[in-house]
Order: sequence, then structure tokens, then C-alpha cells
Amino acid sequence: MDSILPAARRLGECLRNRKATIAVAESSVGGLMSAALLSQPGASAYFLGGAVVYTAAARQGLLGIGPAEMEGIRSASEPYALLMARTVRQRLGADWGLAETGAAGPAGNRYGDPAGHACLAIAGPVERVITLRTGSADRAGNMRAFALALFALAEEAIG
Repeated sequence: MDSILPAARRLGECLRNRKATIAVAESSVGGLMSAALLSQPGASAYFLGGAVVYTAAARQGLLGIGPAEMEGIRSASEPYALLMARTVRQRLGADWGLAETGAAGPAGNRYGDPAGHACLAIAGPVERVITLRTGSADRAGNMRAFALALFALAEEAIG
């Protein structure tokens, strides 16, 4: 986690300076982003909460996203990442919502995406969504890479 702490610090400072709040929905990074954000002194000024949405049961229970909302959308896709970001933002009343969904490895997912595939989204006054492919099967390394990329995307979008 130490390698992502500087990015979490920068994003936290950005949020604090803008008096903005954030909520996070994570999948394959398993809470790493929330932990990094919360490790920063003063995180309560901007961090409203996070959810590890690793299964369909978690998606339904934590975000309230059911089969109707998933119609035509598959997990580990840009539309799903954006849906998660919008939903966590709305449910927690945050200025910004962050979301990540992907395949950390060492194997790919059941949708045919390889290890190292992640879709990352931010929802707020502006929305952005990207797909990252690391080309690596290193699970822990991919988790860090996904978190770093989403922190960078958020910092860019928030300004």
C-alpha cells in the first residue's frame, strides 16, 4: 500500500482544498483505495465511505444495483464502472464517486478479459471512464496499478 499513499495524499489535499467529498466503490482492488484515502490525516473532511463490490450479492446489497439496472451491462466494463461511480456518489451524497472493476489476476475473468484489465470511472460535475490493461498477471501489482490509475484519473478530473 505504501506505493499508493502519495497519490491518496494528493487526492485528499485536492478534495480538502475544494471542500469536496468522495465515495468509493471498489472491486478487484478490494478496499485498497479506501484504506489509502483513510490513512491520510483529516480524511473525515472528504471521505464519506466506500464499498468493496466484489460479487453480485455485494452489488445488490451495498449499492442497490439489481438485474434491472444491469440489463445490457456486464461487469468489468466501462458502463458498469460508470454505473458504480454514479451510484456510490448518489447513495452517499458525495460530490464525487470513484469506481473500479476488473480482473487483478493471476487469471482473467469469466467475460474473457485478461488479468490486468480494469475499468475505472469518476462521476461528479464531470465524468470520465477509462480501460486500463497492464499486461501483467501479478495480482498485487495489478491492484496497486489499478488504484494508482484511478487516483490519477480522479486528480485530473477534480483539478
